[in-house]
Amino acid sequence: MKKIILFCSLSLLFSIATFAQTTEIWIVRHAEKDKTNPEDKDPNLSDEGKIRAGDLATFLQKTNFDVAFSTPYKRTHQTLDSLIIPKVINYNDPKSLVDSVKKNYAGKKVIIAGHSNTLLEIIEAFGAKRPMEMLTEDDYDYIFHLTLKDEKAKVKMDQFGRPHHL
Repeated sequence: MKKIILFCSLSLLFSIATFAQTTEIWIVRHAEKDKTNPEDKDPNLSDEGKIRAGDLATFLQKTNFDVAFSTPYKRTHQTLDSLIIPKVINYNDPKSLVDSVKKNYAGKKVIIAGHSNTLLEIIEAFGAKRPMEMLTEDDYDYIFHLTLKDEKAKVKMDQFGRPHHL
């Protein structure tokens, strides 16, 4: 009888631990892009952007990511290049991105690289409050850290690298 009670107790604890996982998500805009050719729809990072990508790696150096999500543009991928990430997955649609993270990466550490016009939308799609009214085309130094636990989302906003607004 004691073995049955012990087994049931351990099973209950395991199921509680499984359901109460915390998923950590960092969301960042791509670093500064090269604007020398206005016709280029998929530019590389500028020299300043490459420095910022390195600053991002320094800021997150103690975080071991399980997966990264990036839009299919060079600048978002290059922003993540300085990080050590085992898998980078392209996304196009914020809703399917959120569904994929919730379904496949619960309890994991995830980083998402996107654009000024989608980051806040992604944060809201995860269920967190928008931490600021809007991001402008000149905002490159913000990073958002979301924690998801039991369908509750919290967000913290921080800055990294050289402040973009001097």
